[in-house]
Amino acid sequence: MTSQLSAICFHATHPPDLARFWSGVLGWEPAGGPDGDVTLAPPDPAGFRIRFLPGRQPKTGQNRAHFDLTSTSPEDQRRTVARALELGGSHIDVGQRPEEGHVVLADPDGNEFCVIEAGNTFLADTGVIGALACDGTQEVGYFWSKALGWPLVWDQDQETAIQSPSGGTKITWGGPPVAPQTGANRLCFELTLPAGAGWEAETARLVSLGARRTDAGTGTGIEGDGGRVLMLDPDGNEFSLRRSL
Repeated sequence: MTSQLSAICFHATHPPDLARFWSGVLGWEPAGGPDGDVTLAPPDPAGFRIRFLPGRQPKTGQNRAHFDLTSTSPEDQRRTVARALELGGSHIDVGQRPEEGHVVLADPDGNEFCVIEAGNTFLADTGVIGALACDGTQEVGYFWSKALGWPLVWDQDQETAIQSPSGGTKITWGGPPVAPQTGANRLCFELTLPAGAGWEAETARLVSLGARRTDAGTGTGIEGDGGRVLMLDPDGNEFSLRRSL
């Protein structure tokens, strides 16, 4: 039994404000989080939630991960961009070329995201969040495929992508060169133990696949009443493993 991806967590300067922005952009409804935090619930119960947690560090560089939002038509793409700008987003330049069809924006906390043009076959039938696009190695793509039990749907030229067997958002890694990490990541994965899974057995499984435990914040690696373990994937990206609630 493998861990389940339960949430993508944003560490935000003002979590409620950032949650309102993404709720408006995605059309997802707020829901109560496991620790009283602000959470958005996807319309498909099989999808992951988005949690907004208090940020520990200011943003110092480009994020290692960002959302790629899909469009059904050119008009739909323009509406998404306009809605994001009205809610407090902004246009940014990350080196995109004028002839490229996607639009690069930042949310009010400076987190980058893209609104992809209609007709992108790779993101067909994935939902409004077509992909979580990550800066990362082929090794980390293989790690997450095994950790989550999600098959590889792309593995070419050291670029990898995985997707849940149930479909939905893809997670992609662009391969080398991988930008150096500048402080803690703003976006990170939260995994939950499946019912009946042993805590130590699952952490040991993740370590055997290439993860590392960290004692950040507690001195023990475990936080919260129900407990959660803070870990690093093979590229040094933080993620957490917690018990199901």
